[in-house]
Formats: sequence, C-alpha cells, structure tokens
Amino acid sequence: MPIQLTIPARINILGNPGDANEGDFATISAAIDVFAHASLAPASALILEMEGIRQEFAQPPSFPLPYDGQLDLMKAACNRLYHFSPELRSKMQLGGVHIRCWSHVPRQSGLGGSSLFVLLVLGGLRHFYDLDRRLHNDYLLGELAQRAEAIELGITCGFADRYVPLFGSLAYLDYRGKLHHHHLNDEPYVTYERLDNLVDGLPLVAITTGIQHNSGNVHGCMRPRYLEEQAAWEKTGGEPLPMLRLMRAAWETAWRGKIALLHGDLPTFGALMNTNHRLVDEMMHYCGFEDGAGWADNLFIQAALEHGALGAKLTGAGGGGSVFALTEPGQEDNLAQAWQRLAISHHLNNVFIFQPRICRQGLVITEE
Repeated sequence: MPIQLTIPARINILGNPGDANEGDFATISAAIDVFAHASLAPASALILEMEGIRQEFAQPPSFPLPYDGQLDLMKAACNRLYHFSPELRSKMQLGGVHIRCWSHVPRQSGLGGSSLFVLLVLGGLRHFYDLDRRLHNDYLLGELAQRAEAIELGITCGFADRYVPLFGSLAYLDYRGKLHHHHLNDEPYVTYERLDNLVDGLPLVAITTGIQHNSGNVHGCMRPRYLEEQAAWEKTGGEPLPMLRLMRAAWETAWRGKIALLHGDLPTFGALMNTNHRLVDEMMHYCGFEDGAGWADNLFIQAALEHGALGAKLTGAGGGGSVFALTEPGQEDNLAQAWQRLAISHHLNNVFIFQPRICRQGLVITEE
C-alpha cells in the first residue's frame, strides 16, 4: 500500500558542535515543527524523485546506485541500507518502489534539512519492505544515516541531525565514545534522553538568514583541527590545546543547561546559550573563518540580546543558516518584529522568521 512519511527538522540548543563531530560530548537538541515529507508506492522499478528530478533504475536495480550530483542523498540512503541489510537485498528483488521526497525546511538553513531526505528514504524502505524492526531499529537508522552522508558522500557530519528527527522531543544526547566514527556496531549508539516530559516548553524565536551555507565545508575544516589537537594532547599531555579547551567548554554548557532546565531556570539556560555561541564564534575564528560564526548570525544574535532575549545562538554550522533566541515568555512577537525590521534595513530579503514548537514525535508513517 502507498505510505506517507513526515519528519521534523531539528535545532541544536546547547553543546554544539559536540555531537561527535569536533568532539564526542553532548548536546541538548530538539525536533521542531518544520517538516519534510515522502511518499512510497509500489512500482515496476526503483524510482527516486525530488524537486522535479526523477531517476528510474532497472528492476531489480544494480547496486550501488551511481552518484551524479542529482538525488545523491536519496541514493546514499538506498546504497547504505542495501549494503547493510540482507533482508532488503532479498526483498528488493521481488518488486520495485517509487520514492518521492519534498520539504518545507529552508534549504541549507542549519536546521538539518539535507539529512531529512536520507532519513525519509531509510524509514520508508524499512516500512515498505516490512524489514525486521528489531534489527532495523531507529538507533540503527540514525547510525546508517550518518554513514550514508559521511562514507557514501564524503560529508563531514556528526549524529544530532540523524537522531533527533527520528526520535523527536527535546532531548539530551550523549555522544561519548563516538569521536573517531568507527564502523557500525564498533562504537556506542547515541544515548538519547528525552526531557520534554520533565520541563515546560521553551519560548523560542528563530530566523533563517537566507544566507545558504554548507555545514560539511565548515566541519570539514574544524573537525580535522580538533582531531589533530586531540592526538597531540594524548601523546604529550599538558594543557589542552585550543580546540580541545573550547569543545570541553561547549560540552559544559550542555550538561549545565540540562540542570538549569530541570530547575526551570530559564535565565541561566539563556546565559549558557550565550556562552555556547561565544565559544563557537571563537572556534570558527581560530579555524580561519574571517567572520567567525558569520556576520548575519552575529547581527541577529546581538539584536536579540539588545531586545531582551535571555540567550541567542546559531543552530548548525554557522556562516549563515539560522539562529534562534530564548525570550521571556510572551515576548516572542516583539523579537520577531525587531528581527524583521533589522532584516529589511540590511536588505536580507529571504529571511524566514518563526516561533518553533517542540515536536514530541519524530518520524511519522501513515498508510493510505
């Protein structure tokens, strides 16, 4: 039967970029109410479609599917799951599937939008071919999604974007043991601790700047620097080198933020957001990014604080994309209006300002 899938975007609220990318520490992250979608239906072949681009492969398809710059995220998901799963390899011989994806997440906005296509294909194939849910569980899909992008496509990436949309909620994610991105099942899965049942909702306002960025390019510079300094420190000891010091401080914002959330202490939580952003800005300057976290990001963050926000920071890799702010309850509209005026004055005509709500559910699948 045809099936429909919906999956939320994510924001990293505290601790980034500690999601086993530059470090292996922890983040507080949340699924939010901006969504991507997919539909799957029986077909005479494997058909992939997105944004007006369609490719059809012979039945049974010959794997690995070739990368040609079109639909590569969808292909990477197919290739990685096919490589992992004997059950999928067997069942794909018996019939094809038409997979179509679309999204309402702004492109390259720092909301994890590209990973959603990988997750939709993985989750869709699991459901469509009725794969063993114990073996093909959500933790496994999150791990496969990271490897689809990292191994298949050479994108430097961590794990928050691949776990949070699947699991949903506001959560504390622990990445210890995942720094070196070992082979599947040779390192721990992410520990995913839901917090939405323990804390009240967060009064957030977010803005996508309209300046597109490629997170892999940012992390592709920062992660090698971190690993180099980690190896040097393990060999010689002594005071931590700059990237290690900065990343450990970013991790501290996450675990202290969890305590503040559980106490209902929004001012402290907001102050930790400010600290996290300062650390990311310093990291990016240190790694050679002239504008640090990005001129537009810093512009809107400073404006948020000047208009009474408790905290503000980027989500994603910086250099564009999106930022968000924690306000006093009831002040969300005032900040949104201030940001809109600022965008107009700086001729940023493609901004998208919204008030994200936390999604308790992650991936949702329905049958027609």
